[in-house]
Amino acid sequence: MAAPSDARVTGAIVLSAAGAALGGLLFGFDTAVISGTTSALQARFGLSDGMLGFTVASALIGTVLGSLVAGAPADRFGRRAVMLAVAICYVVSSLGTGLAGSWGTLLAFRFLGGLAIGAASVVTPIYIAEVSPARFRGRLVALNQLNIVMGILIAFLSNYLIANLAAAETAWRWMFGIVTLPSALFLGVSLLLPESPRWLAIHGRAPQALGVMKRLGFLDPTDELRHIQEAEARLDRSIAPGLFQAAYARPVACAIAIAMFNQLSGINALLYYAPRVFELAGAGSDSALLQSIAIGGTNLVFTILALFLIDRFGRKPLLYTGSILCAVALLLVGYQLESSDPDGTLILVGLLGFIAAFAVSQGAVIWVFISEVFPSAVRGKGQALGSTTHWVMAAAITWAFPVFAAQVGGWVFAFFGAMMLLQFIWTWKAMPETNGVALEDMDLGSAQA
Repeated sequence: MAAPSDARVTGAIVLSAAGAALGGLLFGFDTAVISGTTSALQARFGLSDGMLGFTVASALIGTVLGSLVAGAPADRFGRRAVMLAVAICYVVSSLGTGLAGSWGTLLAFRFLGGLAIGAASVVTPIYIAEVSPARFRGRLVALNQLNIVMGILIAFLSNYLIANLAAAETAWRWMFGIVTLPSALFLGVSLLLPESPRWLAIHGRAPQALGVMKRLGFLDPTDELRHIQEAEARLDRSIAPGLFQAAYARPVACAIAIAMFNQLSGINALLYYAPRVFELAGAGSDSALLQSIAIGGTNLVFTILALFLIDRFGRKPLLYTGSILCAVALLLVGYQLESSDPDGTLILVGLLGFIAAFAVSQGAVIWVFISEVFPSAVRGKGQALGSTTHWVMAAAITWAFPVFAAQVGGWVFAFFGAMMLLQFIWTWKAMPETNGVALEDMDLGSAQA
């Protein structure tokens, strides 16, 4: 039975979720900002296609490590402490990449930024899920995804403006350095956020948990605290907290699958290399940057739409629709790029269609689903597993994309389209529906297949 606080969402809860979701904005900003620098970096440091792929993927290698290690400190020291560490890493990384004097220095600070992104992808969805009533949890956790795509759009806009305002030889430095401003904002906001009341409760700090619940406006904090403690005691008596055991086999498999399919769509390859894809289709460099803004704007609009759909229709229906539409759009792009006379308008339509379908489906669903599907005893470890899988796949695809695109051209988009058809089958056959299930009741017996 859901706790009484499920009946409403207060302004304090929304503000806490939105503040934590600033980590998502930096996640998106730092992810996409390099798309405007690739040509300059290749010329400045004399990089081959393989070296350029590694430069872009260096941050993603950091995200793998960051997502892998963030779960344990988030469980031990608290969600807020990890968010503070993430904010500091963002500030240092953005300054360092903007001032980098050598390729090695650039790689080191990109790696540090990746650590922050990876850790943020673990702790931010957990934090928001744990301060949110079940009825509104999907849209509140999806605020993180909204901020991610806002960060992507801001990165594309700032890249375009800087490319037209700054000197050509220093524009790439400003593109990286501008990330310092939102990083400093996130650091300030993180200092004001309350700790997760669920984390406090399961760590024996019931008075503090009760105080945070009252501050957030829970309808019945005492009953909510009792519900959390009873659920935690039940888990402690029946199942050890290790993640890789038979009791958690299904949520583990689901987290790995949804994270893999998210990247097998080709989303990060497109975001990192959007201007190059448009140049491949025949656009000039200025036009390619402008068309990248259209990608970011479409992503934002359809992510906002997803906020209104995810709790109303559930997670699986969005993935059904998105999988088919993504596949059609990607196959169109691949066909056009491989034709003897590619139509730039159709390529743009296909890419915008893909972004729209992705944003309203798996873009919104992935972090919500992974933050929900694991019981409280292993939620930090489970979120870390899903995030790590996501970033391992992102690093591999981003590193390989320039090489494979040079070799097989548009067929790489046809491959991504085929993966979306496989995602449809997985969603139909294996994915549980977690919509509306209280976190304390989150075992897969409560979720609908």
